[in-house]
Amino acid sequence: MRNIAMVIGYDGTGYSGYQTQPSGNTIQDKLEAAVRALTGETVKIHGSGRTDAGVHAKAQVVHFHTESRIPAERWSLALNTRLPDDIVVYKAWEAPLEFHSRKSAKRKTYRYCIQNSRFPDLEHRRTRLHHPMPLDTAAMRQALACIVGEHDFTSFCTVRCEKDSRVRTIYAAELIVIPDPLPGDDRACSIHIEITGNGFLYNMVRILVGTLIEIGQGKVGPAEMRRILEAQDRSKAGPTAVSHGLTLWRVEYQ
Repeated sequence: MRNIAMVIGYDGTGYSGYQTQPSGNTIQDKLEAAVRALTGETVKIHGSGRTDAGVHAKAQVVHFHTESRIPAERWSLALNTRLPDDIVVYKAWEAPLEFHSRKSAKRKTYRYCIQNSRFPDLEHRRTRLHHPMPLDTAAMRQALACIVGEHDFTSFCTVRCEKDSRVRTIYAAELIVIPDPLPGDDRACSIHIEITGNGFLYNMVRILVGTLIEIGQGKVGPAEMRRILEAQDRSKAGPTAVSHGLTLWRVEYQ
């Protein structure tokens, strides 16, 4: 028995998320079908994160057990010829049998992208939330700093969250503004919100972003972010931002 680990990327636009579902239209389903077509085996491919419908990944880490003797360095090319164009295997290696892509992960980074411009940028329409009105990024950055550290993030997870503990540690939270002028709109920019933590609750990043957007609009003051966090009440936070602006950016192991 071998344990094959891989780094994959995908455009999640047309999929029902990472984790397998009865519809069969998930990233996991496509990966498992590709392995089956290559080796004849039925395997279960575990991901480091169960991204939702429409969410993307730049560097999702997965693993699966196989009896195949295909050399590790050949898995990438062999699977890419059997996968849809919007799923790519970048790297594969043979990991120790005890390695688990989710349980062994120490830090994950998600990036949420906002297109802040009068009109949408067609080039990035699948990977950025378009927000036409100016946003106060200084206030958003001030609020974002409040989430760094160990906190109970009940206010920032869906009420359907089934986790026993909603305490997570955020190691870094950064807001980056990149000028990106468009025809007729010199003030256009992209806003990238990167959050690194030891784990994330269901919809946690998207609710954080929805709250930050309300702060950027001036509907809520930046000091409210700490009070919302301490309230441990989902109704105090902002709306859940749309899924297509979110990307699983990086997963780190010891």
